[in-house]
Amino acid sequence: MTLRDHLNTTFHLAYPVMLSQLGQVSVGVADSMMVGRLGALPLAAASLGNSIFFVLMMFGIGISMGITPLVSMADGKGKTKRISRLFSHGLWINIATSVILTGIVLGLSQGLHFLNQPEEVVVLAVPYLLIITASLIPLMVFQTFKQMAEGLSQTRQAMFITIFANLVNVFLNWVLIWGVWGFPELGLNGAGWATLISRVLMPLMMGAYILGSQRYKKYHFKLSLPNPGLPMITRILKIGIPTGFQFIFEVSAFSTAAIMMGWIGVNALAGHQIALNLASISYMMATGLATAGMIRVSNQIGKGNMKGMREAGMVVFGMVVVFMFSCALIFVSFRYFLPTLYIDDPEVIALSASLLIIAGLFQLSDGVQVVGLGVLRGLEDVKVPTIVTLMAYWVLGLPLGYVLAFNFGMGAQGIWYGLLIGLSITAGMLLYRFHSLSKRRLLEKPTVSNFPSIP
Repeated sequence: MTLRDHLNTTFHLAYPVMLSQLGQVSVGVADSMMVGRLGALPLAAASLGNSIFFVLMMFGIGISMGITPLVSMADGKGKTKRISRLFSHGLWINIATSVILTGIVLGLSQGLHFLNQPEEVVVLAVPYLLIITASLIPLMVFQTFKQMAEGLSQTRQAMFITIFANLVNVFLNWVLIWGVWGFPELGLNGAGWATLISRVLMPLMMGAYILGSQRYKKYHFKLSLPNPGLPMITRILKIGIPTGFQFIFEVSAFSTAAIMMGWIGVNALAGHQIALNLASISYMMATGLATAGMIRVSNQIGKGNMKGMREAGMVVFGMVVVFMFSCALIFVSFRYFLPTLYIDDPEVIALSASLLIIAGLFQLSDGVQVVGLGVLRGLEDVKVPTIVTLMAYWVLGLPLGYVLAFNFGMGAQGIWYGLLIGLSITAGMLLYRFHSLSKRRLLEKPTVSNFPSIP
């Protein structure tokens, strides 16, 4: 394939996923924008509740991503029966995961009072957290259908459904937060109910399409789990669990940063929520490129094309650098305008603007590291990247952020500079690892052991 072929193929795979991911994160963005109109206190409560919820939600999404590279590899080999079994096993793994995660959130919600947060923030955050936690099970069912379709290089369906669900969420926010058309005025909890309802719609629509479409008839997808196979469950979890921990280490670092912001004050927590909300837009769109890279890499491995695999991965790195550089320019140029979309408090806007400068600096690192995780996942290399993520954020990034914020008096900016350093180290190490592993695969002679299989 020429460079243009790689760019075209990757772009057509990536843009629906990018828009789908944008739709996913836009649920939180819309909630924050509309809740911010209620004041800094409800916005801070939303930040605290989402900080807890997103950590476990992203772990669940990581588990679900264990399906995609295996489906893509099986598709490259033309194994339709294996794809059907991967779907069934993945569905019940994801359902079981969502039930466990729901129980964990319920337990954690009772401990928010011990996180040294402002009491008035905790009182508002707990009921909101419990409402959005109910969306975990339908979200994980949707993820099963979505990851399976993406593994088959079908990425547009999830995009349309996610965008529609996001529009429903925005409409219900308006209805339930402020109580229009005779509905009760629920405030912050109204945003939680809107999120739950929109996420229930997503698996219903995606499931109806996948199970009823002629495109997928040959796979004979079933919602039951006949003859569960331990090797297949193990193979999915060997990718999914480390991927989940990768997400946990990164997302929990930002959630811990939110808790540290709460130690500084309500305005710092609200400013952090706005800047992080905006940065999450570009990050989630970059995960679309990472997904495309994972699909391309694993599919080329299934076909036995190691040269195409390496080229596909490197092209995605180049694409994400261009995209994230553009996002950095937007954040820095419009740093005083963007926070006004959330809140009209001058102190919060000024703090958010200062954090957006730092967010602009770490856009390139953020994009490279998320693509690195994606293409390495396509190689089924997940253990070392998980360790890299843990060390970069929790051994270096967060402790350094704490020291800069509280020992050197840099406040909120110090916490974000620590995260910037963690992101940059992760990006460099993951780019080098893909370069070295893909080069090794390219130089190896094809053997049975190079292309592991599952029953």
